[in-house]
Amino acid sequence: MTMNRSWVLDSYPEGPARADNFRLVENPVPQPGPGQILVRTLWLSMDPYMRGRISPAKNYTAGVRPGETMHGGGVGEVIASNHPGWQVGELVESMNLGWQEYAVIAPDQGGTAAANRVHPDAPPQAALSWLGMPGLTAYIGLFEIGRPKPGDTVVVSAASGAVGQIAGQIAKLMGARVVAVASSDDKLDYCRSIGFDAGINYRTAPDLAAAVADACPEGVDFFFDNTGGLIHDAVLANLANFARVAIVGRIAVIDKPASEDIGLRSSARLVVTRATVQGLVVFDWWHRRDEAFARLLKWHRQGHLQFREDVLEGIETAPEAFLRMMSGRNHGKQLVRL
Repeated sequence: MTMNRSWVLDSYPEGPARADNFRLVENPVPQPGPGQILVRTLWLSMDPYMRGRISPAKNYTAGVRPGETMHGGGVGEVIASNHPGWQVGELVESMNLGWQEYAVIAPDQGGTAAANRVHPDAPPQAALSWLGMPGLTAYIGLFEIGRPKPGDTVVVSAASGAVGQIAGQIAKLMGARVVAVASSDDKLDYCRSIGFDAGINYRTAPDLAAAVADACPEGVDFFFDNTGGLIHDAVLANLANFARVAIVGRIAVIDKPASEDIGLRSSARLVVTRATVQGLVVFDWWHRRDEAFARLLKWHRQGHLQFREDVLEGIETAPEAFLRMMSGRNHGKQLVRL
């Protein structure tokens, strides 16, 4: 009998996640019931939201309890189907695969995040990056929250990451001047190669707020915040009048308890600048996928959208890939190929 290897959460992390918080187990391959499909995983996506799923703290959706399979999206091939809309051999993208080699999915349960066909005109793993959740996040952040006008200054933190690199390129297409914030000069060089106008290495800048002020002399019109923490404080201290801020991720502080996630109080600056701050959870905008993906695919075909991936091989590397992404050691979208 073929076995299914999967990673379960062994314990909740205290502080940064560690490899021993996860445990590899083997079980028989599950069988699909009525209205379900059996999927063999080809690609796994590693995303910062997963850190929130392995905490006992309340989040916007249910998390993973110890002993349960790790949550996560991926791309796989349908190898058995009891669903009239899905045929054996089709490729499916789903948020419900988890860290495992085989998964049973109910396409009619869980909304459009449950099962989507992979676009035939792009590599399958693109459904996990520029033509998937990161692409939709960047698209909504720019067109619904940021709305930069030509000549506006846009700052993107974690700029070389899965979402940041797309957000910066969309901002350039909208006519903005775009500043990258990243953790190394190599990552900033990559950002410049795809169109960013300037960059800030937050690990080497002696005064981060001053570095933002120097890179954005007229202030920041839109801040695409993927990190939180000290970068958030430095940029909010440099907002222009009527600036917009999208709070997309908080990877810089996600390992800290709420009592330690304290930075510069920005309320006075928000009053002075009359700025707007809005949180962005991409699942609220899932209904805009077709619109967003049509434009992203067009830009990619035209050569306006480039993308870098960081790939590890084999289900065994899933925790390593996750920890690599969480510590910022990845270069581009972190993926695992099975």
